[in-house]
Formats: sequence, C-alpha cells, structure tokens
Amino acid sequence: MIRSMTGFGRFEFAGESHKIIVEMKSVNHRYLDLSIKMPKIFNCFETAIRSLVKEQLQRGKVDMYISYETESDDQTVLCYHEDIARDYMAHMAQMADTFNLENNLTLTELARMPEVFTMEQRDTDAKELWPDVEQAVRQACVAMVQARQTEGEQLKKDLLLKLDHMDMLVDMVTDRAPVMVQEYRIRLTEKVKEFIEASVIDENRIAAEVTLYADKICVDEEMVRLRTHISHMKEALCTGGSVGRKLDFLAQEMNREANTTLSKINDVTLADVAIDMKTEIEKIREQVQNIE
Repeated sequence: MIRSMTGFGRFEFAGESHKIIVEMKSVNHRYLDLSIKMPKIFNCFETAIRSLVKEQLQRGKVDMYISYETESDDQTVLCYHEDIARDYMAHMAQMADTFNLENNLTLTELARMPEVFTMEQRDTDAKELWPDVEQAVRQACVAMVQARQTEGEQLKKDLLLKLDHMDMLVDMVTDRAPVMVQEYRIRLTEKVKEFIEASVIDENRIAAEVTLYADKICVDEEMVRLRTHISHMKEALCTGGSVGRKLDFLAQEMNREANTTLSKINDVTLADVAIDMKTEIEKIREQVQNIE
C-alpha cells in the first residue's frame, strides 16, 4: 500500500499501578528523523525505541511524546538523612564552645532543619517497565501506519487521476503535431506564391523546408519518454511500498520532458497544452512529496 508521511498515532497502556501514553505525529522529510521526548526513567530505552520505530517507518519527521503516570499511593517515601543531622549537631556544639553559650537545640528543632527529613520518589526498576513501554510504542506505531496508509490511498487516487489527465495531454500533443506540420506547409506555400510571379512552385524545395521544420519541432521522443514515465509512475503507485523517492525522480523527469516540449513548439494550441502539462506535473510533484 501507498503511505503518506503525514500521520498521527496514539496508544495508552494502563497497568495496575501506572499508565504509559505514547503519542506520535509525523510530517514530510527526506529521511527518517525521529525526535523523542520522555521521562528520564525511560532514557535507557531510547535505542530500543528507535529500533521499534524504524521497523515500521522508513521516512518522515516523527515527533514522539511518552508520558508516565503512576497511580500507586506508595510512590513517595520519607527519608531521614542522619549525616546531615550529625553535621547540624556538630556545628551547633562548636558554636556553643566558641561563644560560651548553652547548646539548647531540641530534637524537634533538629528535625525541622532543612534536608534532615525529605519526601522522595520511590526508586522504580526501569527494566520492569520495558514490556509495557514496548507495547505502547508498538501500538502507537501501528496506529500511525494505519493513518498514513489511509491518507496514502487518497493520495494514490488523486495521483492516478492526474496521471490519466497527463496521458490525455500527451495524446493531444501527439495528435496535433502532424496537423501543425501540414499547416506550416500550407502557410509556406502561400508565402512563396506571394513572392514569385510564376505559378509553378518547386515542390522539392517546399518539401525540404517542411522537413527541416518538422525535425525542429518534433517532440515524438519527448512524448514517448513522458508516456513511459507516466506508465512507470502508475505501476509504482499500484505496486505500493516505500516508493516516494522513485516517484519524486519520475516527476522530475516528467518536468524535464515538458520543458523540452515547450521550448520546441511554436504553436499556440500546443503551447497551451504544454503549459497544462507543466502545471499538472507540478501538482503531481507536490503530492509525491507526501509519499513515504
């Protein structure tokens, strides 16, 4: 299937004591550019998370946000720092000796000293959380892939319609080219008659001039290559997979042929058709930029 590079994926894992939420969004990019924002406790998983994403996505600028919430009441603990309390006591005793004062520090006052007692987050073994993180990341990637596939199918339909239109424009050029040469022959013959008195015209000379003109404006090769590029692009769209780079290359080649065609022809009708070609190709190139 064809995938867009624009998409969104989200998954929420709810365990007995914690919740892990993974959200992903992506936009166009030449390569896979993954940015991860997550709690410090998950930093040890970064390499593994990147590997999981690379299994599912090939291109795009992807922003991933991972949040971790705990629902347990025992995640904070009261910690007593005896070394800090001893330092307070030692300094108070030293002050009492130095200034010949009574050391009247009480237990309650000592307990209220900064950092003697603190509330701290209970340590959690990050390795125990990896299966849940892995599941959340995988499911978020699956959701994103589905979103990108849905949009990719819409892009495919739109591109196929544009390519059908391109085929029609190529047919118009192919059909019009011989008529344009014949019209030139008629115009050339009429001009020659205006400049000579005799009614007899050198048909060989006229034929030679028409042949030179036909060679100069001939776009048969361009049309053959353009039709081939259109066919290859349709085939790639129907085959699916990661074909964005191939489609982008084909679109560039199509634009090259359209430019050459426009530079060769001097017919108003064909010039309009060639301009329509370039306009349609530009639309195709813009759409192709969205494909993975």
